[in-house]
Amino acid sequence: MNGAEVLDIASSAIWTLILVAAPVMLVGLFVGIVVALFQALTQIQEATLVFVPKILSIFVALLLTLPFMGATMSSFTREITQLIITGF
Repeated sequence: MNGAEVLDIASSAIWTLILVAAPVMLVGLFVGIVVALFQALTQIQEATLVFVPKILSIFVALLLTLPFMGATMSSFTREITQLIITGF
């Protein structure tokens, strides 16, 4: 196994990580911005106000995207397993 193969595997792992984490992170970002905008417009300066909507929306996003995440991780695991079996 040479450096190019290691870089290919690392690149594939990072891309898989981005694909798996992006939906949940984007939902959390969007809800955080919406709540921050609401706080700015109403001048409510409660620091804990953002946590409940963010936790609930992230939980719903996890429930909705869990099949996609599982399929993505499963295909990556199959790729790595196949590389190990064939000896890279």
